[in-house]
Amino acid sequence: MLRRLLASASTALVVAGLAGCGNTDSWVDSTAAHGWSAQYGDAANSSYTSTAGASALRLRWSRSVKGELGAGAALGDIGYLAVNGQTAGGCSLMVWENDNNGRQRWCIRQVLGGGFASPLFDQFDNLFIGQPGLMESFPPTQWVRWRQQVIGMPTTTRFLGGGQLLVITHLGQVLVFDSHRGDVTGTPLDLVEGLDPTDSTRGLADCAHGQPLCPVAAPPAFAASTHMIVVSLWLPGAKASTLVGLQYHPGQTPLLTKEWTSDAIAAGVLAAPVSSADGATVYVTGRDQKIWALNTSDGKVKWSVPLDFQPQTPPSVSPQGAILCGGGPNSHLVALKDGGNHADVAWRRDDVTPLSTSSRAGSVAYTVDANPPSGLSLLAFDPADGHTLNSYPLPQADGFPVGVSVGIDRRVVVSTSAGQVYSFDPA
Repeated sequence: MLRRLLASASTALVVAGLAGCGNTDSWVDSTAAHGWSAQYGDAANSSYTSTAGASALRLRWSRSVKGELGAGAALGDIGYLAVNGQTAGGCSLMVWENDNNGRQRWCIRQVLGGGFASPLFDQFDNLFIGQPGLMESFPPTQWVRWRQQVIGMPTTTRFLGGGQLLVITHLGQVLVFDSHRGDVTGTPLDLVEGLDPTDSTRGLADCAHGQPLCPVAAPPAFAASTHMIVVSLWLPGAKASTLVGLQYHPGQTPLLTKEWTSDAIAAGVLAAPVSSADGATVYVTGRDQKIWALNTSDGKVKWSVPLDFQPQTPPSVSPQGAILCGGGPNSHLVALKDGGNHADVAWRRDDVTPLSTSSRAGSVAYTVDANPPSGLSLLAFDPADGHTLNSYPLPQADGFPVGVSVGIDRRVVVSTSAGQVYSFDPA
């Protein structure tokens, strides 16, 4: 606690020193926390952080939300951890102190049904999350900063820059909010026609597994360099899910325009799309046991790579274009290298069954390995060639992993669908 007070005092002194140097309003604009701010790490869904990951870890603490989890933990800048539990009673949205043995800071009960979405931290430890029919923001305490009605359940939200917050609901409503005041900027865009604004729970049960009654079951990918947003969309009555490209025009009217729709992946897409660092390419897991790459400018296919298994989660993508395929039952640990108009298999490990998206922190990557008969293990490996650096059993782990989060302090947090949270310190 003393460290947090000192950090706050230091920030105040810096701001005071800058007061006479011109307009410094930009410092108050919310941006994503520098830790693992939400599910899949950043607005691009890259599951990558430049933080130097620790190859040697030790289990510091574990605890349960006493319910289920459908998304990984969000990590703030000064040690806070947030999870969106689905519990039979008591609290559901919880904020814990990751650097203090998981001590609970605050919790509230939300309307259930949106467990597939994770909370989002900004750099001031404000929290952003939705519940069916509402988008909300909380300060570092549990009191509501703002609350606004939406149509549907907000998926994991993303920052667009300039303090603007992108919210896309499971029913396809697209909104941009001022993250401080909670006001809607511009005009909302509807990806699905004929929405009933009074029925925000329609199809919600299909979202966790990406089924047809949930039009938008995964968070969008936003490329800050090009302002392109790519969304997976399953329209009512369609045979398969498609991809939609939206252009964000900051400060202009209209604020959002629909640029393209791609049904090139005939079998449909699965899980969240992932944007490349330069914003030119979006990567997606197909329901046809392939990894696909498309141009974000027009949605045209660049390449696809067949796999002999079906990933259930999105890939991890580094700024250099190194791709770690998603995980799931009967999957293998496979790395691809994007060659522009094609991709090559860089390496492959058939002795590992990754059940989660690999989370990469610099030259170390982490995934949860199915390791019978002992159960689940956190695997730390070298993304350059796949060799194992270390493996750590998850005591009494149940269910399946829903995310591996890597904090700016190098702590690694594993979450399971059974509501278990395991926190590892660098050894």
